[in-house]
Amino acid sequence: MPIFMDVHIVPGVKAKDVAEAHRLDLLHQQEHGCNCMTYWIDEARESIFCLIDAPDKDAVAEMHSKAHGLIPNKIIEVNSNLVEAFLGRIYDPSDAPVSNDGLKVFADHSFRILLVTKTADPVLLKHQFGDEQASELLSAHTSIIRKNILAQGGREVEHEGSGFVVSFSFAAKAVDCALSIRKEMPSSMAEQIDLRIAVNAGEPVERSEHLFGETIEFATNMCRIAKEGKIAIASPVKELIADDLFQKERKYFLNLLPADEHLLKLLFSKLEENWQDADFDLSDYCSATAMSSSQLYRKTIALTSLPPNSLLKDFRLHKAKDLMRKRYFNIAQITFDSGFTSASYFTKCFKKKYGLLPMTYLELLH
Repeated sequence: MPIFMDVHIVPGVKAKDVAEAHRLDLLHQQEHGCNCMTYWIDEARESIFCLIDAPDKDAVAEMHSKAHGLIPNKIIEVNSNLVEAFLGRIYDPSDAPVSNDGLKVFADHSFRILLVTKTADPVLLKHQFGDEQASELLSAHTSIIRKNILAQGGREVEHEGSGFVVSFSFAAKAVDCALSIRKEMPSSMAEQIDLRIAVNAGEPVERSEHLFGETIEFATNMCRIAKEGKIAIASPVKELIADDLFQKERKYFLNLLPADEHLLKLLFSKLEENWQDADFDLSDYCSATAMSSSQLYRKTIALTSLPPNSLLKDFRLHKAKDLMRKRYFNIAQITFDSGFTSASYFTKCFKKKYGLLPMTYLELLH
């Protein structure tokens, strides 16, 4: 059966209350074909996250309703291996204390600090430097990152060749890891592979349908603007770190103001919603962001160093490469699916940005 994670937002929630609700879930789980694996509770953030093996989302909601009436605010399907990588477990903690009335009570929160790194596309690196040199660069970069993940107690969640996603329980450890990577990696290597680093924090289930989806997405977008070796630090992380660290090492950090973070989320959320629509142009971008063309131009340049038209085009080209990696498309299909109206124009833009023709990229990829 699939595995689901749900979130309950319960003002004033306490660990013992959740332990009792979990006990009631266990009493009713078989009626609904469910297996309640474990949960996480964060009293400070008033949130509960349950991990349940179930036939479908309806079965999860119906079981909770019958057991104690706490209806989930959201339910997503998850991969148990990813849950364990992010959160460190998929069953109750073995050392959880048992109360006098037989309840296993624990307050293990699911808030995680995620370190996200990005590098240039390995296919493009091999095209630029040759197979041997590109492989040496990527291998050296991977060794440095994994060494520092281990030293700071992080958990490697994902490594797809062009970057890492690493989970930490403590913000200081995540930031120390990012700093150590930045200092240990030679500047020439970081520049050649176009290394970008960002640190963000969040909960496993928010608006996205993916585990920690919003947290990763925003960190990825921060990587897009983290240039000149800067480490982009999101405000939820900065709030957990002593100011003296940022003052002492400020040359390494990119700290966005809350207004800039809001703008970055707005700019990329509208691109994400509309990149496949070939009719979506600058005027539509202005309307979607509720800005005039001059406002959008000024703010986009200030934040991303690109004018809005170029940002939209680059976003579509990046998505086109994603499509190529997922399946073998012909160029006409890629053009259409990535929001371009002309295969010749798409080819011209791709060649200008990446230094090779789309068909060449496909051949190297496959």
